[in-house]
Amino acid sequence: MMVVAKTQSRPGEDTYLVGSLRGGRPQVRVGTPDASLTSASGMAAVAELVERLGVVRSLDAAVGPIKQRDRGFGAGELLVGLAAAQVAGEDFLVGLDRRRADVAGQVLTPVPGLSSTTAAGLARRFTDPQWTSVEAGVASVTERMLERVPAARRKRLCRTVTVDLDASDVEVYGRKKRGVAYNYQGQRSGRPHVASWAEVETVLAAELLSGNDDPRASASGLLLRALAALPRRARQGRVRLRADAGYFAGELARVAFVQGVEFAIGAKRIAPLWRMLSGIAEDDWADAIDMDGAQVAVADYRPDWWPAKTFLLIRRVRLDVSQISADSRSRRRRTLHPGQQVLPLDELGDADAIYGYSFILTNIDVSTKDKVAAVEYWYRHRTTIENLFRDSKHGAALRHLPSGYAEVNTAWMWGALLATAMAAWLHQLTATEGPHGRLSGWGTRNGKAMIATLRHRLINIPARLDFQVGQPTLHLPPGHDLLAEILARLRKLPAVS
Repeated sequence: MMVVAKTQSRPGEDTYLVGSLRGGRPQVRVGTPDASLTSASGMAAVAELVERLGVVRSLDAAVGPIKQRDRGFGAGELLVGLAAAQVAGEDFLVGLDRRRADVAGQVLTPVPGLSSTTAAGLARRFTDPQWTSVEAGVASVTERMLERVPAARRKRLCRTVTVDLDASDVEVYGRKKRGVAYNYQGQRSGRPHVASWAEVETVLAAELLSGNDDPRASASGLLLRALAALPRRARQGRVRLRADAGYFAGELARVAFVQGVEFAIGAKRIAPLWRMLSGIAEDDWADAIDMDGAQVAVADYRPDWWPAKTFLLIRRVRLDVSQISADSRSRRRRTLHPGQQVLPLDELGDADAIYGYSFILTNIDVSTKDKVAAVEYWYRHRTTIENLFRDSKHGAALRHLPSGYAEVNTAWMWGALLATAMAAWLHQLTATEGPHGRLSGWGTRNGKAMIATLRHRLINIPARLDFQVGQPTLHLPPGHDLLAEILARLRKLPAVS
């Protein structure tokens, strides 16, 4: 039987004793809250990163003033404050108020004192050109980060730059929310439309569309803004564009060609492409790289008004009948040849071979079988931007849009994307470089850790904060040395002049 008793250890302070009537462990005393404790000591690393890279200053310089009086929070502090709250695990605007109530944590956070009402009011002051200017601010920070990484890695990152385009739907609830619409699945949603730098895993350009907006309509403009946001060194190397079949449009390909960008864009499975299969001999197929049962080939096909020297790259994957659904709407069944799509499963099993096909239009050199396989292998890794969306949704809080105002939701989107960018910058600046230039850190052997891992290992670590000779000092739990290591590495970097 457990017992809870209230005592008074000293005047004015209540203490609760929790123990057992039958003995056992010593009774535990629960005292008054200690304002020197914080649950997110790792915010010190985020604040150090923001200061070393001049994130707030760069965003303020790019966006400009968002209010007439030069007092209070500016654009940079708003976006960095939203990003820091999401890195710490806050899911809604009210999370800013919870962060604000953490007295010790406010000493460590990069933007102390930002409340939910203030953030919403400031976000509604942004104009459309100022939202676009956020991209220039993020770009200047990425360039500053690039200057601080080792020269060999900087050269490797800039040798071939990949720009990925993609969009992702964010379902929302509430009939009065502005800037959202029903998508093809019947969900009321907003649609973040993002261009990212795949090698660094950071955002270059972004916009918030409604659920029924076609990304192809603004894809060319987004690509041009993404190219402008690339660091100067990165633009001097080879630049490539990857996009899935949702961007199957000649305009995007023409813009990429004019800008000197090599492209690979997924093609919809239309009738002319199926007819191209009859002209490919069995000897023309080559094994794909690191994909069992997959082969690739190339055909001389170019849709009208696409750039010259555009070729059709075809991938086929051998399937077993057990892998195919009887539902004609299933995604894998739609990859089958039209002549096989209409067959029932029992007749499909009698076929000599069952293949699922994918089509890619590209102007990259595919003159040999090895080059064809290499291009397809590179294109297959466009899932990098899908990881960015996954991190912004499940690591940060882009899995919903919290406000009825489109401007506030745009700020929330940029807070999430800035959170993923912070994780990428921190990874490049503090991770350990292993064989073949691969980075590891935060407990991962290969690749960048997701925000959830960063939060678990670095950010949400409880600690006590006190001041010794005016200097704030964190006392961490035993066995948590990562914060000290990260801070030491960040403080070795040159500060922004």
